[in-house]
Amino acid sequence: MEMLSSLLAGFPNFALYFGLSILFVLAFKFIYVRLTPYDEWQLIKDKQNTTAAIALSGAFLGYCLAIAGAAKNSVNLLDFAVWGLVAMVAQMMAFAIVRFVLVPKIAERVENDELPAGIVLATVSISIGVLNAACMSY
Repeated sequence: MEMLSSLLAGFPNFALYFGLSILFVLAFKFIYVRLTPYDEWQLIKDKQNTTAAIALSGAFLGYCLAIAGAAKNSVNLLDFAVWGLVAMVAQMMAFAIVRFVLVPKIAERVENDELPAGIVLATVSISIGVLNAACMSY
């Protein structure tokens, strides 16, 4: 019993970080879908738009990679929260880079279900997430 108790000693911290992570992912989803010029959920649910699904999945994965790095390297919950917000801004900037620099007609291409556009969006989002996570070290 003592061994089990020592194994679960870190559970409260896990629950706090994991719970905050879930809140961050939900906030990210809410903000991200409002900033994009198209409605991902409508495209995915009503039109079975594969491009929108790939793009949104890449954004989620990129953000989760970044907040995983923040959780791993943070010294407390406040530190984690600050870096979680930084990660969110980085992901929004990634979308802006694709939209305004790399693929200026990205909105039309996603709405038209042009798969290469979704792949570019997902790849940039994941790449930014990986870089963000790597840079969150002390």
